Amino acid sequence: MSGRGTAGRPAPGPLQIRDAEVLRLEPAGAYHALTLRAPGIPERTRPGHFVALAVGGERSAMLLRRAFSVHRVRPAEQTVDIVFAVHGAGTAWLAARRPGDTVDVVGPLGQPFRVPEEATDAVLVAGGYGSAPMFVLAEQLAARGGRVAMVLGAATAARLFGVAEARRVADEVMVTTDDGSAGERGLVTDPLPALIDRIGARLVYACGPMGMLRAVARVARSRGIESQCAVEEAMACGIGVCMTCVLPVVGEDGVTRMTRSCVDGPVFDGARVRWDILADRTGVLPDDVLGADAMRAH
Repeated sequence: MSGRGTAGRPAPGPLQIRDAEVLRLEPAGAYHALTLRAPGIPERTRPGHFVALAVGGERSAMLLRRAFSVHRVRPAEQTVDIVFAVHGAGTAWLAARRPGDTVDVVGPLGQPFRVPEEATDAVLVAGGYGSAPMFVLAEQLAARGGRVAMVLGAATAARLFGVAEARRVADEVMVTTDDGSAGERGLVTDPLPALIDRIGARLVYACGPMGMLRAVARVARSRGIESQCAVEEAMACGIGVCMTCVLPVVGEDGVTRMTRSCVDGPVFDGARVRWDILADRTGVLPDDVLGADAMRAH
């Protein structure tokens, strides 16, 4: 984040815990809430960090880890909470773990949200279980004296996550669903402009699908304030090697580069992400992206 008066504290590097014990695995609406004992990771973790879990058993291990936002950590208990949905064989394997099982976990990874040192009013926007990392962020903002509003949205009521927790940590909470089964019918960005104006927000934080982040960044920009967007890109390696999670991001020099979400993100200044390129599904890079002309020579 480039906004004045804000600062981020560098966190210690990640750890690999090969035998993180499963303490709890419970349903949470349409999702699963998993608690691991992972010594050393909780005190390193900041809101917006993620962890990468190895999935699969002895005969079904998968080459690539799965990345999950950290929901909460408890340093005193050395635990890490994540929330996930079953999307394929890897997450199905994870959902079948039982207390006492162990999982290989690496974390914390990525760049967290930056939290202003001074009191700052902010709106936090989340889609589905993209809300998982937002509650601790809300607590930190409130502890600095800022007012915090949250907008949680999902396709249906069953796919919302953490509404009760949001009401505990935020000064104001709005809920939207596509089908109107909970809260207001519509998108999370529908009430956002009025909410920003009402509390005088100077920052918007967001986590969720790309289309939602693009809309949030646009609204924030229209209000002349900064947005920090945590992208949900597939991160195959999580450590910046495989380049599967690159995004077009404008640098300080005004040049667009394909930037790795796992090590340079997942939190980006929403004004610097080239959402227009992401929305263009032709797969052709515009000429102004660094290296695009060379790629066309192949």
